[in-house]
Amino acid sequence: MHPALQGLITIIIGVGGCVGYFIFSNFLLDKFLLPARAMTAEQTAGRRRLGTIFLFGIPALLMLALYLVAVGVGSIATAGGIFWLLVVAGVIFGLWRLKDFVFATGPTTAGHNISHANMIRPWLFLAPAILALGLYLTYPVFETLRLSLIQRNGGIGFGNYTFMFGEQKFWEAMRNNMLWLVFVPAMSTVFGLLAAQLTDRIFWGNVAKMMIFMPMAISMVGASVIWKLIYESRPIDVEQIGILNAIWVAIGGEPQQWLTLPVWNNFFLMIVLVWIQTGFAMVILSAALRGIPEETVEAAIVDGANPFQIFFKIKVPQIMPTIVVVWTTITLVVLKVFDIVFTMTNGQWGTQVLANYMYDKLFRSNDWGTGSAAAMIIMLLVTPILVWNVRNARKEMR
Repeated sequence: MHPALQGLITIIIGVGGCVGYFIFSNFLLDKFLLPARAMTAEQTAGRRRLGTIFLFGIPALLMLALYLVAVGVGSIATAGGIFWLLVVAGVIFGLWRLKDFVFATGPTTAGHNISHANMIRPWLFLAPAILALGLYLTYPVFETLRLSLIQRNGGIGFGNYTFMFGEQKFWEAMRNNMLWLVFVPAMSTVFGLLAAQLTDRIFWGNVAKMMIFMPMAISMVGASVIWKLIYESRPIDVEQIGILNAIWVAIGGEPQQWLTLPVWNNFFLMIVLVWIQTGFAMVILSAALRGIPEETVEAAIVDGANPFQIFFKIKVPQIMPTIVVVWTTITLVVLKVFDIVFTMTNGQWGTQVLANYMYDKLFRSNDWGTGSAAAMIIMLLVTPILVWNVRNARKEMR
């Protein structure tokens, strides 16, 4: 079958299945489980039993089936099997407890049924997405946590974390990640803010913005290859093809292996991500600058403020929430940085970062326990920033 036709059939089946599920589930909810009419105590009890089977029994059986497929019957008694059995049991228990909230006991009114049906309906609509997210996001998190707790002798404990914390390469990766966290978000935000301000002042500003934003359209690997060519070094008696060494040799220096220079090589790698993320920061901050009321700027000009005072004391304070959002968004990218380091140095010469350390453990050393422990450390570092971003977004919506 042609791949395009296969993709089209997959989309039709997927969309048709979701639409059919939503229509059927709403029909079941409105006609059988919580109909829009008053019911006696006996009718309510019957609907409660029926709803328990359809809304909680079937999902529980589905979870048990997924558990048996993922773990296997012969592995139930192992540490991993027990871990996942506890997770599945916790979810099923939570579903079972929900039945008291959804289905009443005794006689019910039409208004009660309608209100409860309307509370369930959004969750029915979200159920396929929640299932997909559970399989592709939630399950890998718990599986990674389980692997990080499985020790080399087969027991459960924190041996992988102890081993990881004792490795010099891990602390090198932590130090480098902290260095990236300080340098990249700051430089990207500063350059993005300057670009947003300066391009608004020139007639060819839109062209300039397009050129600055263009690196965002390049993959991390593609950008790394470009910059690796910029840092390329050839022997002294051979023409330099790397721009940086060509300039360095032209002013009297000797060719340098820039990516092997201690400490400095980290900054050469960071420049690549700054180059990419500056365009993102510029677009967001440019929109924020254009949202500043003209009246405040005009009032500052009338009061005799110079351009620097207008920028730093009038504009920047008004867009500070947007600056913080841009800063934290780039911080999340930095915490997960992998492609640049993997492509350009592979973590050699003191450039290791957490994501590359995790990759080395998982796929080179085949040490799934330590690699999973490193993945959990990355998740722990990312989670507080994500929570903070979500809370701020909710405050702005209110």
